[in-house]
Amino acid sequence: MKVNEIRELSTEEIQKKIVETKQELFNLRFQQATGNLEKPSRIKELRHTVARLKTVLREREISE
Repeated sequence: MKVNEIRELSTEEIQKKIVETKQELFNLRFQQATGNLEKPSRIKELRHTVARLKTVLREREISE
């Protein structure tokens, strides 16, 4: 997810995306532990997405 796409979302939508992404990340880590993970790079992508989401939320907090 690109930063421009994230900035178009509302604060509530961003918070929902964070929860969904963290849940997917948890499931992927579980798969990795059991040896069933097909695409290890997906974990890195999700971590970066969570960071982008949190960064945009923080920018909004500061601007208020």
